[in-house]
Amino acid sequence: MNPNVVCFYDNTSSTASYVISDRSTRRAAIIDPVLDLDPVSWRVSSENAQKIADYVTNESLTVDWILETHIHADHVTAAAWLKKLVGGKTGMGVGIKDVKRLVGELFNVLDQTTSEETEYDVLFSDGAEFAVGEILGYVIATPGHTPTCVTYVIGNTCFVGDTLFMPDSGTGRCDFPMGDSETLFDSISSQLYSLPDATRVFVGHDYQPDGRAVAYETTIGDEKQSNIHLTRDIKVEDFVRFRRNRDKKLSPPALLFQSVQVNIDAGAMPTPESDQKRFLKIPVNIFKPEVEGELTFEPV
Repeated sequence: MNPNVVCFYDNTSSTASYVISDRSTRRAAIIDPVLDLDPVSWRVSSENAQKIADYVTNESLTVDWILETHIHADHVTAAAWLKKLVGGKTGMGVGIKDVKRLVGELFNVLDQTTSEETEYDVLFSDGAEFAVGEILGYVIATPGHTPTCVTYVIGNTCFVGDTLFMPDSGTGRCDFPMGDSETLFDSISSQLYSLPDATRVFVGHDYQPDGRAVAYETTIGDEKQSNIHLTRDIKVEDFVRFRRNRDKKLSPPALLFQSVQVNIDAGAMPTPESDQKRFLKIPVNIFKPEVEGELTFEPV
């Protein structure tokens, strides 16, 4: 059995979110939903997430899962918002445990991040199995972009987050702390490229190179043949060299600090302080730009 897939594209962050459903049981999963955060007024709104909620309601779907492919650094997840509205268990790769201490150090909240407890309902290890209605799914750990990255394989589809993009866009950056280009190479060449060529691939972002129309679906066969960064014939040393040189030229995501603070807690906003206002922290002078190919979070 294979799922029905509907994409919801956010123009601001170029993020592709998905609703995956089993036509026979009307059970569904939501992947990588976006909560709107204005970077000028810092107002949070739910236009993107509301479209997903409306679709779920109109199609009479029952949401079993709200799944994240990784800790996003360019948008705030709507997982917590949607869970309250349409239900479902939230899921994330078990690699989030490795990220929690880093986030604690970065924002000086180690006392809040050293616990094994998490706001996510389920943390998936490599090979973990789940289902969307009667359609079986499983998890492939695909670190490299971040240590939290996983791919969800559901029927004949896979949802790769930022590990792979469309063939004309290549692969995700590897310069975040605990990211690694050699690890990403292995995740793609050994894990994803071992899937059947006909497997449908749904990417986490599309940046519309050369102004083409938005595209978010390809296949494993097309990626192996045509991905501009990593075909099946590329050697690991060539990919690592390319990825490091390219990452040196990339700017940090605009919502990096805001996103990780919220996404580490499955989309829950910070706890209100004594005046009932919620605050996000923004560290100053935290990057060391002289470290090539790596966004190093240390005071300069």
